[in-house]
Amino acid sequence: MKMTFRHYGDNDPVTLEMISQIPTMYSIVSAVYDVPVGQVWSRESINGIKEKAAAHNLAFEVVESVPVSEDIKLGNEKAQSHIDAYCENIRRLGEAGVKCICYNFMPVFDWFRSTLERKEADGSNSLAYNEKEVAALDPLSGNFSLPGWDESYTKDSLRALLAQYETMGEEGLWKNLQTFLEAVIPVAHGSGIKMAIHPDDPPWGIFGLPRIISNEENYKKFLKLVDMEENGLTFCTGSLGANPDNDLIDMIHKFGDRIHFAHIRNIKHTDYRTFHEVAHPTECGSLDIFGIMKALHEVGFDGYMRPDHGRMIWGEKGRYGYGLFDRSLGATYLAGLWEAIDKMSK
Repeated sequence: MKMTFRHYGDNDPVTLEMISQIPTMYSIVSAVYDVPVGQVWSRESINGIKEKAAAHNLAFEVVESVPVSEDIKLGNEKAQSHIDAYCENIRRLGEAGVKCICYNFMPVFDWFRSTLERKEADGSNSLAYNEKEVAALDPLSGNFSLPGWDESYTKDSLRALLAQYETMGEEGLWKNLQTFLEAVIPVAHGSGIKMAIHPDDPPWGIFGLPRIISNEENYKKFLKLVDMEENGLTFCTGSLGANPDNDLIDMIHKFGDRIHFAHIRNIKHTDYRTFHEVAHPTECGSLDIFGIMKALHEVGFDGYMRPDHGRMIWGEKGRYGYGLFDRSLGATYLAGLWEAIDKMSK
């Protein structure tokens, strides 16, 4: 297992120096953030990330993410040119030593929460999702802004986009995903890169948009689309675990050989499709983090792992879910679990 940490580039208040001081940290997880979706990243930008990481004794072996454009997801007239650019990005990242690319195929929204600063009794705050609150939201209201939301959309362009996805439906999205995979997975194979799709977050439909990577049956179907090792998974416990019907430990045992990247975090269920994010340890939430780590060890997981969304603690301000303090605690907790499990297994 290789411990990693998400980094958002030069403007990230969590600096590379800070990340390098976290025990057991191996690699950053980053990307080129100043190039529009669907275009090619320059080798200079890619190598710049690698060089800055190396200056702090950190590798740059995981990209999160090379975004998949809405045009690819919709399979429209721009899709092929964007797929071609995506393939070129894979080649260039492979040249730079990147080994894993995390991406998602979620229409319009990335991870989605209804509350960004849920106040906890201890004074910390966390991200939260409440189904009733989400049902009352109107993304076409004109004043809608949350993580995962592309603010470049106008009300009219968003309305047209939602209508296209409604017409296309889940089967159309599956078809376009297969087209994408058939193009990029052979390129990833030739570039020494493993592709790792991120599950839908939350793992159910929102605002009438199709969601197709959310449970065990979806995983079975997805892995068969292009049955190659490079076509793999980002196993995100917080995303999948938002649905109590998902048996995370069983899923690890079933799909372990295709898990290339693990996002580990804990959440606490409080009602139907209602949860908030908590500290990483098992006792803090609804997920068995020890059991999850043990299962990953049992299937021989040797890929990349990172602590996922953290609370804001000790008065920290920063990017929601991506502060330094709580994620650092999570990283050391996960590393400690892994060491203990590894030594007990010998």
